[in-house]
Amino acid sequence: MPQHTLPRPICGHCDGFPTVTITTGTRTPNGQRQTITAHCPACRGTGHTTTPAARARVGA
Repeated sequence: MPQHTLPRPICGHCDGFPTVTITTGTRTPNGQRQTITAHCPACRGTGHTTTPAARARVGA
């Protein structure tokens, strides 16, 4: 019997677009644009937030 997983909430910081490529304004020796990749620090590049159960405090 198939198990269904509930959809996780989309990250409110990046609205589900966790990874972006940013041009630096320079070009490589072969003429292509130099780019860097940046990930959302809130969701760590997943696009989703964690469930409240996963954020439970351990210890104290």
